Amino acid sequence: MIHTPFTLDVIRGGVDLEPLAHGARLHRLPLPFREREADAQFSMVERQPSGIHLRFRTAATAVTLRLHATRVSYRGLHRDRGMVDVIVDDRLVLRRALVNGDALELDMATGAATPRPGDDDLVVLTDLPAGEKTVEMWLPHNEQIDLVSLDADAPLAAVADERPRWVHHGSSISHGSNATAPTEIWPVVAARAAGVQLHNLGFGGSAMLDPFMARVIRDTPADVISLKLGINVVNADAMRARAFLPAVHGFLDTIREGHPDTPLLVVSPIFCGVHEKTPGPGAFDVEALRSGEVRFVATGDPAEVARGALTLEVIREVLARVVADRSDDPALHYLDGLSLDGPEDAAAHPLPDGLHPDGDTHRLIGERFAGVAFSGGAPLRT
Repeated sequence: MIHTPFTLDVIRGGVDLEPLAHGARLHRLPLPFREREADAQFSMVERQPSGIHLRFRTAATAVTLRLHATRVSYRGLHRDRGMVDVIVDDRLVLRRALVNGDALELDMATGAATPRPGDDDLVVLTDLPAGEKTVEMWLPHNEQIDLVSLDADAPLAAVADERPRWVHHGSSISHGSNATAPTEIWPVVAARAAGVQLHNLGFGGSAMLDPFMARVIRDTPADVISLKLGINVVNADAMRARAFLPAVHGFLDTIREGHPDTPLLVVSPIFCGVHEKTPGPGAFDVEALRSGEVRFVATGDPAEVARGALTLEVIREVLARVVADRSDDPALHYLDGLSLDGPEDAAAHPLPDGLHPDGDTHRLIGERFAGVAFSGGAPLRT
């Protein structure tokens, strides 16, 4: 077998590699930001390689990827494991669930955290078709991944990706929460349908209009950019309207320093019944936890909206206003998130935990986004 080292020309989708004694750890934030400015939640989710995949050309008929996963689990609650999707010449040939790796088990009742170490996982491809082919190995979007080794019975070569580069920033929904597999998260569905390469900066619980995140996007090569903003600010009760509006303007100003003319689409939240008219903070539904289910509720006071508290209805109004007020920027556009998943969609496919869409809805959002953002004369058409 031929050993192939992990390099950034083989690992696609936006990544920083941290060398380890046993391989390399994947990161989605550059080193200075993750060490200085990311909080514990952000630090955890940026290590989950949403949108990242290995991409190479090879004549190999057998390929083995060894990786080591780290995840958070909750005592008494089921959480689906991460998946590896393998695509050969644009056709899904394998979907492999992780079974090993390390876990940090949290007890929601006591707050105790128990580490549970585990072994590596192997993703083994056999009987691949003879001849040169393009192989993509999409990594789990919902677990930290350390790459250990990559071996094949023929050389693996990096393959250039000439497709337009789409940089997307958003919340846990963009990260992929509740999606079934890494190629089923809505940004990947949209990217594959539109024929673009995705750099996914969707981070669970962490789309907070952080100034450093705007600098990351400013400094990241991009042909098109989209920002799906608002839900995390609401469910963390992080801002009032007075702070939110100028924060969005400042976020856009920073991005425009590096991308003055790049098509940029601001996307408001999809429908989420618990926060449409009720401010945050959001919280776990205690009764649901007692029955072994995860659900979220809004705990804010609707009366506070008159004093600037944010709901999703208010967020959409503010985002539309920001884009309208920047009408001197012809490459800036607004998309109402309700056109991707609205109240009628929620009635047909309720959010399983009250906050995140299910797998079918991820696919629906991705297909709709590809249609309204990338096709014909759409805002991100390149």
